Amino acid sequence: MSENKELYSKAIRLSQICNACRYCEGFCAVFPAMEKRREFDIKDMDYLANLCHQCGECLYACQYAPPHEFDIVVSRDFSSVRKESYKKFATPNFLSLAFQKAGLLTTILLLIIIAIFLAVASGSFSKDVGGNFYEITSYVTMVSVFSIFAVIAIIMIVISCVKFARHIGFSGVSFIDWMNALKDALTLKNLGGHKSEGCTFPNGENRSNIRRYFHHCVFYGFVLCFIATVIAAIYDHFLNYHAPYPFLSAPKLFGTIGGVLLVIGCIGLFSIKLKADPELVDAKSLNIDYALIFMLFLAALSGLLLMLLRETSVLPYILVLHLSTILSFFIIAPYSKMMHLFYRFLALVKNAKECRLEK
Repeated sequence: MSENKELYSKAIRLSQICNACRYCEGFCAVFPAMEKRREFDIKDMDYLANLCHQCGECLYACQYAPPHEFDIVVSRDFSSVRKESYKKFATPNFLSLAFQKAGLLTTILLLIIIAIFLAVASGSFSKDVGGNFYEITSYVTMVSVFSIFAVIAIIMIVISCVKFARHIGFSGVSFIDWMNALKDALTLKNLGGHKSEGCTFPNGENRSNIRRYFHHCVFYGFVLCFIATVIAAIYDHFLNYHAPYPFLSAPKLFGTIGGVLLVIGCIGLFSIKLKADPELVDAKSLNIDYALIFMLFLAALSGLLLMLLRETSVLPYILVLHLSTILSFFIIAPYSKMMHLFYRFLALVKNAKECRLEK
């Protein structure tokens, strides 16, 4: 497992200075976790970096932030470590290289290649399909290909998560730790800032919960879309109830609400990132941030357009776009910013254990 020694040395130096100062100990979970340690190593950095929610509160409170010669910017340097952890624990590791170096470009190229392949394979652009998806892409192809790639993605994600958990140390974790971490993750407690007034991201001018709300839109929108897919699969495979479903059916309602939330959340997060203080972010990490936002937005938008334009002549084009986006997402997920969802949750579990043992 390769290590970026310069990157980790900088993060360790930063943590030592912060641990000596301790001015920011009330801002989030990261600084109390630092205080539990007298010395830091690479494992600690991977843990603390993924525990950090990049709220930015500490930058504007820090007396050692730029232009001070210590150049202490926790959110920026921990963002770099997080990106390194996505690459380091990826399974297989070599597949993450292209995405980490040019995430957005790699995503777009992959999307175009898959779209061309599906368009050529379908050959149904010139005839009236009457709103029937399976006249464009066969049922067997749609179910088998997408199921295979989804299962592979899940396996790769699980393996990477196990590697990360073992790396940061998971011995002694109890059920209550998982539940406390789940509560913190679902509420995004660490984006609440001081007294739940919100964080100072993107520019430190005012505290706001808007970033927290946009994250909620993306996460819960994704969950609702997943639920819609599962219900539709149960209808189709076990109840012999086939699409298209009426608007007030469970798959349509969950999918529509989830899609709208995803679109709102992705637009919101993208706009916030554009306004972010350059000191807060690692410019090299923004590429993979934009790639994930782009894919989630396109998947949600194309899904909503499928519902609205199903009976029109543009259906084949929108379906190919939607399927290409979903398939591309399955392929890149284990190597993308998507992994921050899992690594951050695992870091929260470890933090919950440390807090429990401290009592």
